Amino acid sequence: MNRSVERWDIAPDLSISRALTGLWQIADLERDGKQLDLEATAREMEPYVEAGFTTFDMADHYGSAEKIVGLFLKQHGAGSAELFTKWVPKPGRSSREQVRDAVQLSLDRMQTDRLDLLQFHTWNYADPSYLDTLSYLQELKDEGLIRYLGVTNTDTAHLRLMLSSGFEIVSNQVCFSLLDQRARNNGMTELCRQHGVTLLAFGTVAGGFLTERWLDQSEPDWTRLETWSEMKYGRFIREAGGWAALQDLLRIVHEIAQRHDVSMANVACRYILDQPAVGGVIIGARLGVSENRRDNLRLFQLELDPASLSELDAAVARLQPIPGDCGDEYRRPPYLTASGDLSHHIDVIPPPFEVRRGEDGRQRVLSGTVWEDIAGFSRAVRRGHRIVISGTTATHGDRAIGGSDPVSQTHFIIDKIEGALQSLGGALQDVVMTRVYIREMEHWDQVARVHGERFREIGPANTLVQAGLIGSEYLVEIEAEAVVEPRSTPRLEGAAQP
Repeated sequence: MNRSVERWDIAPDLSISRALTGLWQIADLERDGKQLDLEATAREMEPYVEAGFTTFDMADHYGSAEKIVGLFLKQHGAGSAELFTKWVPKPGRSSREQVRDAVQLSLDRMQTDRLDLLQFHTWNYADPSYLDTLSYLQELKDEGLIRYLGVTNTDTAHLRLMLSSGFEIVSNQVCFSLLDQRARNNGMTELCRQHGVTLLAFGTVAGGFLTERWLDQSEPDWTRLETWSEMKYGRFIREAGGWAALQDLLRIVHEIAQRHDVSMANVACRYILDQPAVGGVIIGARLGVSENRRDNLRLFQLELDPASLSELDAAVARLQPIPGDCGDEYRRPPYLTASGDLSHHIDVIPPPFEVRRGEDGRQRVLSGTVWEDIAGFSRAVRRGHRIVISGTTATHGDRAIGGSDPVSQTHFIIDKIEGALQSLGGALQDVVMTRVYIREMEHWDQVARVHGERFREIGPANTLVQAGLIGSEYLVEIEAEAVVEPRSTPRLEGAAQP
């Protein structure tokens, strides 16, 4: 094995190659019904391992990737490589049995009895059932079916929420490149550094757009690109300022690459590897079609000097920032996906909560907390176009969420309010009034800043007061009122209508 490949300890007993081999292009190679020779493709993994690239990243939906890895393991045995996969369930609730079945399916495909790293993706933070799913995955980790638990495409606020709620998350896989600095701009790298969470960065060469191939080239026909990756990152380019802005960036990257006698891809990847908390960059491989191992090895011979870093920082600063936080491209417009929407990922997003209709025309939402049954109240009530939402704490079922962190508690409460609104055919932007109650006055600034982050573009009327909250674990409580303007279609499939 080539020892020049840098390693990173994602956990005390799990060391990875800092250039991970991404297998998402297996799905692209199998597009339109094409069939790969799985055994021959599995053999194509061997040269990567021999070169020191021992870590492979895949997912349940990357075509036959897990089966190919299983064939590789059958020949080489456990411990021959670090094998990471993802589970991306459909939106909505997953039972304990469904979670176990999903993990077992990956185990069967990969012909192993334990997953090195299982990375979980959720679609809708307003549906708190994702926390149940994380709890079930944690159980499977404790049972030994999962070695370590990670997440993918999780934003800063919700990674913080998961960590403060006690989930043992060791990694977050996010898009991070010269074009996309959301992980750096929104506090993700600092949060991960503080909590010892490893960032795994994908998209670092933007589907090949940050390479010599596209330097000084004319703008392509965006409707006739070759791969899903090009379709996806073409949208990032247009969001970051367009083709001219990309060419300006590419010229800077090219000049630095020439000075260091490396490729432009090496420069783009090294810049991200040098960011705080980044343990590795995921570089896609088209197994059996093309390989870039030799060039990837040069990545570990490259050290960007201060002048080069300064030039790259300045070039990045001239781009238009990608909107939102990590993973938002899968949750809200602009959808920076291959298709420009979620049509090739999911069909519908179900309402987060149960809705009950009364004979008087009222519609009531129950979120399932113990207090709703004990005290006989609804989480939210809709009558006509008006929705009123009860005082809401960071509770899911019988579990307090967010630990002792007022920031995480506030985010979860607003998520829960949003889930009630979605279930009743509304949305967060329909809110016209919020009332915030805090236990400790010292928390007012943190709570107010979260409220500002979530409601800045909405601007409801607001009151914040100190109050004696019921339940010593609760630091924040929020109630809200909304007015839903008539519209022709519901925000979510199956949401209640007036």
